[in-house]
Parts: sequence; structure tokens; C-alpha cells
Amino acid sequence: MTQMTVGIRELKARLSSYIQQVKAGSTLVITERGKPVGRIVPVKMSAEARMQELIQAGVVAWSGRRLAPMIPVARAKGERTVADLLLEDRG
Repeated sequence: MTQMTVGIRELKARLSSYIQQVKAGSTLVITERGKPVGRIVPVKMSAEARMQELIQAGVVAWSGRRLAPMIPVARAKGERTVADLLLEDRG
């Protein structure tokens, strides 16, 4: 997967070409006067591909391991769930 940077004027002039590249899997960063203002990404990006993109951008660091399951810190008595109790409390 590649990431390209394009200015707004260039994007407007060659929109069809850039959309084809996004369809092929590229990510497009849109800039205005050299500063990023938006991003166009393929719709069907897998979670793994998105994670790799975030790692490459330096936004997250991930060892690749799955998290260990956590033990619940609270349990609700009766048939209602903790989510039900929270919704009732907020209402």
C-alpha cells in the first residue's frame, strides 16, 4: 500500500486518475499550501492494513501480539447487565 500526497489544485485537475489509484489500494493525503487537510482511503481496508498504516505513520506502536483477556472489574447482580445499569443512571 502506498501513500501519496497531492495538493487540492492537482487533485481537482486529475481527480479521476487519483480515484483510480485509491481504488487500487493507495492512500491519498490532500494538502492545502503544503499542510495536510484530509485523506482519501480505500473503503475496504482490512484491520491489519489499517494497523500497518497507523504504525508507518508513527501514530501507534504495536508488537503484533493479541491482548490478554481481562477479568471484569464489576458484575451486576440479577438479570440486568452493567450496560443496562449505566443507561438507567444516565437517563
